[in-house]
Amino acid sequence: MTRKSGMVVRVELPQNGGPSADAEGGKMRRWIKNLSIFKWRVILHRMKHEIHGPGYISGLREVVGARSDAGVMVREDSVLEDSPTAVIAQIRHGLAIGEFASLASWLASTEDELARWLGLSRATLHRRKKSGQLDAAASERLIRVARLMARATEVFESEESARSWLKRPALALAGESPLGFADTEIGAREVEYLLGRLENGVFS
Repeated sequence: MTRKSGMVVRVELPQNGGPSADAEGGKMRRWIKNLSIFKWRVILHRMKHEIHGPGYISGLREVVGARSDAGVMVREDSVLEDSPTAVIAQIRHGLAIGEFASLASWLASTEDELARWLGLSRATLHRRKKSGQLDAAASERLIRVARLMARATEVFESEESARSWLKRPALALAGESPLGFADTEIGAREVEYLLGRLENGVFS
């Protein structure tokens, strides 16, 4: 039993060898398949307790990090909501500007780069910093980019590799970088589809 992100988690390690190990391996695969539910629970937990500051990006990053620890299952014991309704409500209200800084750090990008990917001018970003809050449209785009970073990290099993791929021009995306191509929801879905192909060994 250990503590992570303000919540109690239980870490289980598969046993080495024998039927027991196979059973544990199968259990781990089921946890990985259900990761999206676990993500939402951690995200909602962080947003519940850090409603006025960064919470979504840091929570998502921690969950992806837990997923990439080979052979380790992290089970969240807190009773939390499963629905993304709370996240949607926060998007409509507008995320805290701290989320912008958290995502820029995760992507290892400058503020100007991230603002461009989110469709924010310098003047608009300056106003948002003064108000301390993003508007609903920028909040939705920020979560879209964060979702792609999380997915790319899962596929490449490395934050550094994920960042490099997201910023590099891709032939499958008409020569645009995945982050540039994802300036619309349809574009983001194409990037997710491409990541799925790469994950399954179909190189584009």
